[in-house]
Amino acid sequence: MSFLDLENVTKIYPNGTKAVNETSLSISEGELMVFVGPSGCGKSTLLRMIAGLEDITDGEIKLDSKVINKVDPSERDVAMVFQNYALYPHMNVFKNLSYGLKNKGESKEKIEKKVNEVAELLEIKEFLQRKPAQLSGGQRQRVAMGRAIVRNPKAFLFDEPLSNLDAKLRGQVRIEIKKLQKQMGVTSVFVTHDQVEAMTLGDRLAVINEGIIEQVGSPIEVYENPATYFVAEFIGTPQMNFINGKIKSNKFISEGLNCSLSSNLSDQDVIFGIRPENLKVSSQGNIQMKVDLIEKLGADSIIYGYDKSNNYICYRENGNTSIQVNNEITLEIEEGKYHLFDKETKKRLN
Repeated sequence: MSFLDLENVTKIYPNGTKAVNETSLSISEGELMVFVGPSGCGKSTLLRMIAGLEDITDGEIKLDSKVINKVDPSERDVAMVFQNYALYPHMNVFKNLSYGLKNKGESKEKIEKKVNEVAELLEIKEFLQRKPAQLSGGQRQRVAMGRAIVRNPKAFLFDEPLSNLDAKLRGQVRIEIKKLQKQMGVTSVFVTHDQVEAMTLGDRLAVINEGIIEQVGSPIEVYENPATYFVAEFIGTPQMNFINGKIKSNKFISEGLNCSLSSNLSDQDVIFGIRPENLKVSSQGNIQMKVDLIEKLGADSIIYGYDKSNNYICYRENGNTSIQVNNEITLEIEEGKYHLFDKETKKRLN
């Protein structure tokens, strides 16, 4: 059942910049939707419009079947967790958590009960008398989340909340957010430019480019069947390999690669995409590559090099690979594991 609906939502700034372009999306009750895309693509603007912090130029936003375009942010019953925590530095943790409840006129007993429940849930009970400056980054982010949770809102909105944390802490807090969201079952929208966060957190992803949602789907759907060249390029680390060429008589033909296709497509110019994990060293291969760089990551090694047409190719190999820089190797494409994109429209063909 749809719980949060965006219908042709558009945002145009006074200088004419169209930050969000006629975006429509339905988010189910209890779902964790991730808006992912590069900086400046419009994802935070879209989130801020849901929160009421940005005016909508056109379209409608509905929460629980009610149009909230003109509803004051404080009356929308959504809670936002910001990148910079936005805690009151002069208040201790207890007062930060209870501030919103106090403004709503909740009784002292109810406030104390709710704050203690949330503090226990987030494992910050021992910090209730400390001020934000006395907490680590991870503890401060938990307090920021607690301030949102304690209000018991209809929806949580997360605006890149992990960006200020170091790599290890980001991983820990990411897991906590996922577990908490599932435990509480609150409809949530999470904004990030980090595809690892997007893939691991979201029930579904909305991949945004220049104010337009290019694809909506589960993380594995988006990864395995990118709808456009942009989605294929943006989602996946290391990124997908791309080779320009053309389809002729059901074969892909380029200077560095010729291969038969299992798809029945008309003759046309295309971009051929292969993910690094769908390549393997084989004498039967049809990509010849000279190794330029090797990144050893422990369990995996990432091998980079140039094919005969000077395309830069990357593939994933075992961590204990014997391949050396300047080796010449032949790579085979896993059967059927390729992606074809129209050179003009950049839309997926197969």
